Amino acid sequence: MERLKSTTVVAIRHEGQVAIGADGQATLGNTIAKSSVNKIRKLQGGKIVTGFAGSTADAFTLLEKFEEKLGAYSNNMKRAAVELAKDWRTDRMLSKLEAMMIVADEMDILILSGTGDVIEPDLGIATIGSGSMYAQAAARAMKKYAPQLTAEEMVRESLSIAADICIYTNHNLIIEKVNG
Repeated sequence: MERLKSTTVVAIRHEGQVAIGADGQATLGNTIAKSSVNKIRKLQGGKIVTGFAGSTADAFTLLEKFEEKLGAYSNNMKRAAVELAKDWRTDRMLSKLEAMMIVADEMDILILSGTGDVIEPDLGIATIGSGSMYAQAAARAMKKYAPQLTAEEMVRESLSIAADICIYTNHNLIIEKVNG
């Protein structure tokens, strides 16, 4: 069976703002299965925003588990992320899930993976998915050469550049800002 491939997710912290966005494409083999998937979720009234890449069902399972961890650890995003990553790596059912997540609040941006990684990226830029390296290169250039842009504008441009290059990324973008 062909595997579902998808996406590019970008989070950027710039000038006290945090924005996270993703494209809307899900691809099955060499066919676009859907062009308007929402891969961004706001939690706690927008104080935490998440983005996911990989299997949608797996990502929703991880999102539910992350919300449980937030509740268990008094909405401490970093602690909840570490505890989710531990469970994801060691739990028999969770360890089979194929997805990655970016979680962001006004203080931190973190990348979570099923190998137990909780990565706080350099330069306030986090990217995951098939177009992540294109988006990361674009975001780094904008932070250096176009610092007048907002975090939201940088996310939009990074995703747009990735969509121009990566066949698994489209221009149907959803971008959310983290509420402080």
